[in-house]
Amino acid sequence: MVNEMVISSANGPIFLQFPGLLQFPELFHGVFTRKGGVSEGPFKSLNSSLGVGDRPQHVEENRRRMTGRCHGLMPVFPKQVHGKSVYVLLGEKTEALPHHRSSRFEADAVVTGTPGVALGIQVADCQPVILYDPVKRIVANVHSGWRGSIENILSVTLAAMREGFGSAPKNIHAGIGPSLGPCCAEFVNFRDEIPKRYWAYKDSRDHFDFWSISRDQLAAEGVKTENIYTSGLCTRCRTDLFFSYRGEGTTGRFAALAGVRPPLLRFIA
Repeated sequence: MVNEMVISSANGPIFLQFPGLLQFPELFHGVFTRKGGVSEGPFKSLNSSLGVGDRPQHVEENRRRMTGRCHGLMPVFPKQVHGKSVYVLLGEKTEALPHHRSSRFEADAVVTGTPGVALGIQVADCQPVILYDPVKRIVANVHSGWRGSIENILSVTLAAMREGFGSAPKNIHAGIGPSLGPCCAEFVNFRDEIPKRYWAYKDSRDHFDFWSISRDQLAAEGVKTENIYTSGLCTRCRTDLFFSYRGEGTTGRFAALAGVRPPLLRFIA
């Protein structure tokens, strides 16, 4: 269902949250906008990516500002490669990871049961999808671009949650963040790029509804439809709030972060 997101704007860069995920006080999650940072030019202003041509010192400051909004959690950003690989972040690995920076591991989805870590995904039209199992307290953050979507990275991520931590899909809640909407997701070469099984999600203008694809993929794995929340915000339509590769070409990346608070931090609003 389309779920109007809540804006959190106090003390630093603003981010959006899913009301359906706010029922879990131990979970921090936020989809940051492009506002509140120090980057300049096409990356203005809260660019989170070191890989788009922005000044590294600006990205570091932007990430520092986002860290300040994460209620004590330390962000970890994987190197995204537009595939369907899933990295399982275990507790004993966290000290070796270069927090605040792009990590050395390559993945387009990260899963963890370790409190205190905020999993970061960077996008500019692709879907950031946050998955949370409140029973096992397992969180995942997924970069689902069109390539990852047609390869069903969401199914692979759910399998990692199930096999690694015993998460049952019926208990999982999912938030599909701002991304390229069906109004703007045109694929003129869809016959070569997108498998025929997804053509049912296309309209007469060759625009695809990847939000519906994600919802159906999650539901097919056993996630309850009432636990799937979609922002309904198109990044290309809302370049005032989000970076959009389709809309702008050279541009930055906004970040989605999610993690479980350690027990002593769970009472922080």
